[in-house]
Amino acid sequence: MAAARRSPGMAPPGRRPELDAIRTLVVVGLIFFHSALVFDERDDYYVKNADTTAVTTVIAGLCVVWAMPLLFLIAGYGARHSLRRRGPGGFAAERLRRLGVPLLFAIVALLPIPQWLRLHAAGPGYHEPYWRFLPRFFDVRLQPGEFPFVLGGEHFETGHLWFVVLLLAWALLLSAALRLLPDGPVRRARDLAAAAVARRGVILLPALPLALICALDGMEEGLAGWSRWAYLLFFLYGVLLASDERFRAAMRRDAAPAAVAGTALLAVGMPLFLSIEGGDPFTDLTGAAVTARALYGVTGWCWVVAILGLLDRRRTGTGADPVAEPAAAASSTPAERARPGLGPRVYGYLAVGALPIYILHQPIVVAVAYAVVTWHAPIPVKYAALVAIALLLTVTAYELLVRRTRISRLLFGLRP
Repeated sequence: MAAARRSPGMAPPGRRPELDAIRTLVVVGLIFFHSALVFDERDDYYVKNADTTAVTTVIAGLCVVWAMPLLFLIAGYGARHSLRRRGPGGFAAERLRRLGVPLLFAIVALLPIPQWLRLHAAGPGYHEPYWRFLPRFFDVRLQPGEFPFVLGGEHFETGHLWFVVLLLAWALLLSAALRLLPDGPVRRARDLAAAAVARRGVILLPALPLALICALDGMEEGLAGWSRWAYLLFFLYGVLLASDERFRAAMRRDAAPAAVAGTALLAVGMPLFLSIEGGDPFTDLTGAAVTARALYGVTGWCWVVAILGLLDRRRTGTGADPVAEPAAAASSTPAERARPGLGPRVYGYLAVGALPIYILHQPIVVAVAYAVVTWHAPIPVKYAALVAIALLLTVTAYELLVRRTRISRLLFGLRP
């Protein structure tokens, strides 16, 4: 990718603090989300409570429509800046190290655990020790038609790391495409798109390809309710949005209308989706199912625009960033400004560890749930205990097992 020539509106390589905040919120929120699936009446989670509820289905629907799309879009932002610094070859090597190494390590060391616990939770007759289950987990076959999930098996899975699989695949495809595509046409297409969003509402048009994919290709329940190809679009949208300041300005301008449209569409689409009976609303080609999925695609993009636009705050003349530097930044002395308060320190700690926390959290949630579901207590008590214990153990594992040594940081995608 040529980086020497930049159009007037092209974005400088500065960080967007609100993007780091969103990513951290979503990753930590996944502990709450996956804990809720233990009690959900519709989801087939690894460990299930005897009593379930439909409340979690509605809450999950409110989350999945924007959370994982935002993670892919934010990853696209980061990819754009990494490409500018490293070029396509360096970008591919960096992504293989930061994503490929943790993925391989987690497949070997962590992902068999939830599947083994699933078999134990399914019935009292299963007593196979873990070391005997491992060879069955790694009994895999090739399935090229499921790209990029090219390995499958009776027990093998990528589990919650489907996000890492997709992100790595899309990054490598992007790197290869930029090596093959001429820079001139790509730059001209970007400039045309950036000029078009000067008109109100144009920034919402990327919702249409998403609606088409959701309606015709279907949605994948195991991928947080979105098609893998929709995630590819979100990733590429992030790359594009990071390339020119005019996209950022359009999102700030149209954030409020996008929020209104997203809320209205969700109010129509979610009841329609949940009302479909006698089939699979994620894949059926009935009129109701196709309509509900198309509305879902448009809703997701509207919420992404609304969230990014409403949270975006430009730097003031003093250089302060109200998102990156909250009230504590107004400290009256240099010593106070040099040592942020507890809130910013906790946020910074979690933000740096977002990927390791993401990798660690689900095996821990499943292991804790395996014990919690045996308690004689109401769902709210079990859920609160599950979240508290899983959150504590995840952060403790990150602190003690990941961030303190060079080799563990490498295995979990952290910089030395």
